[in-house]
Amino acid sequence: MALHKNVFSLRYGLNARLGAVVAVQHRHSSDVHFLTRPEMSALKKGRGGRSSFSGNVATIFGASGFMGRYICNRLGKTGTQMIIPYRGDHYDVRPLKLAGDLGQVLFIPYHLTEEEVIRKAVKHSNIVINLIGRDWETMNFSFEKVHVEGAERLARISKEMGVEKFIHVSALNSNVEHEGYMVKGGSQFLKTKGLGEQAVRAAFPEAIVFRPSDVYGQEDRFLRFELVELVDWFHRVMRKDENYGYMSYDMKWDPIFKVKAMITEYCPSWPVNTLTRDKVEREAVSDTTTGLPTLEDLDVPLTKMEDRISWELRPFRAANYYDEEVGEFEPPAPPKYISAN
Repeated sequence: MALHKNVFSLRYGLNARLGAVVAVQHRHSSDVHFLTRPEMSALKKGRGGRSSFSGNVATIFGASGFMGRYICNRLGKTGTQMIIPYRGDHYDVRPLKLAGDLGQVLFIPYHLTEEEVIRKAVKHSNIVINLIGRDWETMNFSFEKVHVEGAERLARISKEMGVEKFIHVSALNSNVEHEGYMVKGGSQFLKTKGLGEQAVRAAFPEAIVFRPSDVYGQEDRFLRFELVELVDWFHRVMRKDENYGYMSYDMKWDPIFKVKAMITEYCPSWPVNTLTRDKVEREAVSDTTTGLPTLEDLDVPLTKMEDRISWELRPFRAANYYDEEVGEFEPPAPPKYISAN
């Protein structure tokens, strides 16, 4: 009996002193845990940055494109979990794995016409971003299928799956009518971009639409084909003059320029220098904003091209590995400005 009393006393003493510990519930990974606040913002973890979770899950369509790579990097920097649908070779999107921390970047193969796969890609997201677009038509994808049908499909399915924000990237001048300069009826790229906006608005009325102009940066398609004054300036920055084999002329006086642009459209891969008749048509259209908010209204600081172009074009500079002396080369003359007024 004495032994039993001692044992009982010891157990009673531990329970009295560690009562708070006894009340702790042990949970397992298989247990069902109901959230008191099911919204994503209640799941924020960390102090911010790539190794945290902001509470946002974003599906980015077109993430492997020029703009997509920068957007994914920016989202990953803020702790946003990303779902990246991709088409084609998975090696094209593999570098995007580095945009976020472990487990923050997820990939899913898809096709723009597969609605069930699209539903799977957006079902866990509160943000969907559509960056899909084509600068030229191919055998598999026309402007109509990509800019109108595809955009409508993504917006409609996102609305059905309860997505909170749908961000659609269109194009500047897609909302205005213009006469054709090289293409009869005007640019089909801009026309279908405008129709795509209408389709997105009909399927997702609260959608946010961006109309960017030409976007430049590393690995873009702007610095490699543009207006003559900019091209001349680019070559001055790269230290490539007539002696280097560079020359420029007014293409409107070239009788076979239109033929050149048409021939490149039939190349089995990309058009040569991305030159197509529709591309030239878009360059002939004057930019209009019609009083809509700009990046400055979103507190996005603007960067002058003069402050960046030397860095962007440095890899293409003539005699790039030449160890120059300080002041050996004069700074390139800036481009000439033409006032719209």
